[in-house]
Amino acid sequence: MRIQHNISALNAHRNLGANNTQASKNLEKLSSGYKINRAGDDAAGLAISEKMRGQIRGLDMATKNSQDSISLIQTAEGALNETHSILQRMRELSVQSANDTNVNTDREALQQEIEQLTKEIDRIANTTEFNTQKLLDGGFNGTFQIGANEGQTMEMGINRMDASALGLSATSTVQADVAAAGGGALKEGSYKVSGGSVFDANSNKVGKVSGQKIHINGNTTESYEFTAAKTSVANGSVITVKKDGAATLKTDLAGGAKELAAGSYEIVGSKIYKDKTEVGSVDGAGNASIAVGDKTLTFTATDLGLSGTLSGGTGANDISKFNVNGVEVSTREQAAGTITTIDTAIKSVSEQRSKLGAVQNRLEHTINNLGAASENLTAAESRIRDTDMAKEMMEFTKNNILMQAAQSMLAQANQQPQGVLQLLG
Repeated sequence: MRIQHNISALNAHRNLGANNTQASKNLEKLSSGYKINRAGDDAAGLAISEKMRGQIRGLDMATKNSQDSISLIQTAEGALNETHSILQRMRELSVQSANDTNVNTDREALQQEIEQLTKEIDRIANTTEFNTQKLLDGGFNGTFQIGANEGQTMEMGINRMDASALGLSATSTVQADVAAAGGGALKEGSYKVSGGSVFDANSNKVGKVSGQKIHINGNTTESYEFTAAKTSVANGSVITVKKDGAATLKTDLAGGAKELAAGSYEIVGSKIYKDKTEVGSVDGAGNASIAVGDKTLTFTATDLGLSGTLSGGTGANDISKFNVNGVEVSTREQAAGTITTIDTAIKSVSEQRSKLGAVQNRLEHTINNLGAASENLTAAESRIRDTDMAKEMMEFTKNNILMQAAQSMLAQANQQPQGVLQLLG
């Protein structure tokens, strides 16, 4: 018998320590609810779990982003709903004014309401905001982060929806007469000429006017040059750039052109047609005349804001086609043209609302997909990281019993060396 080293006690003590450590870990997992509380518990599992957590939280935030994007769309669409209502009322007034049961006094009253409604369309376009961002002034081109990772985005732009963009202001337009030079193109949107400078929809100066050319500053080394061969670049002119880079320039009407009915005009030979109906003529000097009721309107290219010559020819400066915009109901002819103009405006607003609705429906599906992905990833991450409480309780019970047993055996092992005393007696 040996008393220097009690091997049985050492063995019982070692097992007691091991059981105590395991029981402590069981308690930690049961109290925290996590199977992995530190990297040492499962190094690979921790790395996988953290990667999944990043995806889960990203998906949840992308869901919130999508919901915020829907709120933005609903704000814009709600404003356009009121714009639609205003346009329908304006069309109603135009139809009323086109009837000759009305006298000039009646039409003046109708025109006053038309003008106020036009101003309200402008106010809605210029003041509708979401989180301080203007939505309907042509300056909103947003990128929505709808996924957990880089590049998982969608883009959406909202067209300018004020009176000028909808063709409700008294302007003339010559299509494709503003061409880009220098290999560059402006971003899609609307730009306004004021005081010899060009401003974007957010009132940021982006270029300047030089004669019949518009220089747009791209960066410190390049500029984009737009030449207006037939359109005067005057204060108040509005440049509209489309996705394909094509641009038009609208200018205010003056002189006799102010009384022209809205619509598309074409000069064939010496005759002027509107909607394929002959309405007037043009002489060799480019002076046009159109009979309206009991009077004759006379105007030139200058009155239309154009710098060329009204002619049915095909020369570089010959203007054979032009559009007149505006909502004027002071005469029967103007009221009739206004009906078509408002129909076009209603169509433009409908198209924009349809686009917004399509994006909203897409985002709703996006939210459903993100929710399902987040749920499935959460379940996978839970299997890696979360404690199975029933299994862990079973392990704790086992280790707790073993720990108590080891304590008892340690006590017994400590009693064994006392047998030596009997030999010494």
